[in-house]
Amino acid sequence: MRLSELNTGEKGVIVKVMGHGGFRKRIVEMGFIKGKTVEVLLNAPLRDPVKYKVMGYEISLRRQEADMIEVISEQEAREHNVQPGYHKGLEENIRLTEDEMRTLARDKRRTINVALVGNPNCGKTSLFNIASGAHEHVGNYSGVTVDAKEGFFDFQGYRFRIVDLPGTYSLSAYSPEEIYVRRHIIDQTPDIIINVVDASNLERNLYLTTQLIDMNVRMVVALNMYDELEASGNTLDYVKLGELFGVPMLPTVSRTGRGVENLFHVIITLYEGGDFLDKKGKVRAEILEDFRQWHKEYVPDHAFGTHQEEEEHPRGFFRHIHINHGPELERSIDAVKLVISENENIRHKYSTRFLSIKLLENDKDLEGMVKTLPNGDKILEVRDREKQRIREVMNEDSEQAITDAKYGFISGALRETFVDNHQDKERMTRVIDAIVTHRVWGFPIFFLFMFLMFEVTFVLGAYPQDWIESLVNVIGTFISNNMTEGPLKDLLIDGIIGGVGGVIVFLPNILILYLFISLMEDSGYMARAAFIMDKIMHKMGLHGKSFIPLIMGFGCNVPAVLASRTIENRKSRLVTILINPLMSCSARLPIYLLLVGVFFPHHASLVLLSIYSLGIILAVVMARLFSRFLVKGDDTPFVMELPPYRMPTSKAIFRHTWEKGAQYLRKMGGVIMVASIIIWVLGYFPRPSESMDLAQQQENSYIGRIGKAIEPAIEPLGFDWKLGIGILSGVGAKELVVSSLGVLYADDAEADQTTLAQRLPITPLVAYGYMVFILLYFPCVATLAAIRQEAGGWKWAAFAAAYTTILAWIMSFAVYQIGGLFV
Repeated sequence: MRLSELNTGEKGVIVKVMGHGGFRKRIVEMGFIKGKTVEVLLNAPLRDPVKYKVMGYEISLRRQEADMIEVISEQEAREHNVQPGYHKGLEENIRLTEDEMRTLARDKRRTINVALVGNPNCGKTSLFNIASGAHEHVGNYSGVTVDAKEGFFDFQGYRFRIVDLPGTYSLSAYSPEEIYVRRHIIDQTPDIIINVVDASNLERNLYLTTQLIDMNVRMVVALNMYDELEASGNTLDYVKLGELFGVPMLPTVSRTGRGVENLFHVIITLYEGGDFLDKKGKVRAEILEDFRQWHKEYVPDHAFGTHQEEEEHPRGFFRHIHINHGPELERSIDAVKLVISENENIRHKYSTRFLSIKLLENDKDLEGMVKTLPNGDKILEVRDREKQRIREVMNEDSEQAITDAKYGFISGALRETFVDNHQDKERMTRVIDAIVTHRVWGFPIFFLFMFLMFEVTFVLGAYPQDWIESLVNVIGTFISNNMTEGPLKDLLIDGIIGGVGGVIVFLPNILILYLFISLMEDSGYMARAAFIMDKIMHKMGLHGKSFIPLIMGFGCNVPAVLASRTIENRKSRLVTILINPLMSCSARLPIYLLLVGVFFPHHASLVLLSIYSLGIILAVVMARLFSRFLVKGDDTPFVMELPPYRMPTSKAIFRHTWEKGAQYLRKMGGVIMVASIIIWVLGYFPRPSESMDLAQQQENSYIGRIGKAIEPAIEPLGFDWKLGIGILSGVGAKELVVSSLGVLYADDAEADQTTLAQRLPITPLVAYGYMVFILLYFPCVATLAAIRQEAGGWKWAAFAAAYTTILAWIMSFAVYQIGGLFV
């Protein structure tokens, strides 16, 4: 609990002090030290401030400041005390309670809250995966992590709670990621921040580091992808670089786990020991020795100097510094900081220096917060005056001047620590880019890759698909031959095996599709696809970044809609969200494979490609219409990182592929099995009279009545009522279309000798129209929920459901009616 929650007369033992460095240092200096007992003496008449007793002193503290101090209360201690000692004297009972409080506080203090902060594509999520054992997908392009992920792991007697925050280039207020990350740091006050930096691209990545330093947070820098820096032939004295920045910097290779254990050793030391220094200002001998041992594999002996030199000139250890922005900017920062500091009620939460810099950078989010302060108008008045002074003195606006100053600081630090041996490490990237982004060959290569993806998915996946289908048939035959007749037997054969078995056979195809998508993402080709498609996207009224969520939609529409959060411009983001359901997700693939194998056996890959291409073409058309008539706003320039190509690791590729397969299997045993049973029940009851044949029984069942009711609406498309039931079931999840048809056609007289597709009484034209309808109509419930979340309301989700269904009917009608003229 928090200190602010204790009532008058109650005691607590301090677990930890949260907040930024300046506030934490001031509170600790007042005596609020971890492990110490604090007692609430008195509340002011308005309950604020509160008088506390700690270390023999009486100290008053505002409630909002006390809220930043975590404690274990007497009540919590009593609840955890398994031997209350009720037979002992009162004094001993009190002493036992305080001992219990200290024990609990010590145990709770061994939970360290860590936040991962870094640029997109710096390996942050890879580090999260290897540290926490989680399995978040890692892609080699910006915007993979679109929300915070949380993981836990135990190390050296400590419990780490790790939060993987969205990738962001800065802590400004230009994009949802930037605001999200900044608010998490301010509101959640993590104990330690791991600033993950791409060691092969230091100058740009360290800009975010300078902003974190402005926030005065406890931080460790993970110089990730250090193997790429080593392979380039360049060298970095990262120990000295850490000294210049005032934060520990450690090499890591999260792809292999190299250096990760060392990183968490330093985090523990930083968490427990603060600045690593003893009372004389020297590095504690035991920490120095550990530090030398941890880094032995990275740094040559001469980089450390002698043991005595290190004690006199400690390098690479935590000491808070101020990034020097130059005399004119520092004067303005101090002027704004002076008036901000009059507000004691915000100093527990914000670094006043950070606030001053952000106000001079015209940060609208923090400006809105400042306006609520008692002297908000005065603060903004001083800010405006200083901005004008900077413009007159430096001949540029304050925001640009601060950015230039930070990059100047970074450049100076790298000149002292980084040696560029001028090896052309990006030559291979430029050679590949010259081919795959060529203005003539770029598009054919992209579509060739897509064709190969569908060809391999269909042809190679057919072999294990046949094996699984044979296994399903064997199980069905075994049950049929060994169970007595009755509803249970019918449920197992027609409901579960007919429904779930009809979908599970497509697992190999799903795995192959995700394998290809993972290769595109991890290698860096996905970002190139966005690059070559930018002009087309712009013609649609979209942004080049929109292409990545659209391509991700081939896997699943839900994360694709979430990935649109990386698009800064609201107009492009909203249009991208609305057209994403037109991208054919992997859940629709079983339906296509079911139909093309029987109705288009000689042109399966081309038919598949045509279905996916139709979705893309219609997305282009609808995006153009939405941009022009529905969603208003200005375009933004195309600014997107093109990371170097990286060889995907087999471990990452197969882990991601298998996780998607496991997710598919979980869906088989969950929603699809339940839905299959429900559809079987609706089709099985009411039981027919003896005079009814099988067809009459189905039509008179509950599901038959529902199907007959909607049949007039779909009859112009060439669909019968059973196909209509498949469409209705697909609203929950698109895989349910296949399982529903499997249940509805399970009673066919030739069910044991033929596949499900062969039992469908339709023509190739109707089969193609059905695939078009499935491609376009009503997004699944999970996608609608994602649209509501990202677009900001149910109205956009309802609009997406309505327009896609209308579009599906129109296109299927056109296929059936126009195609019928030529068949």
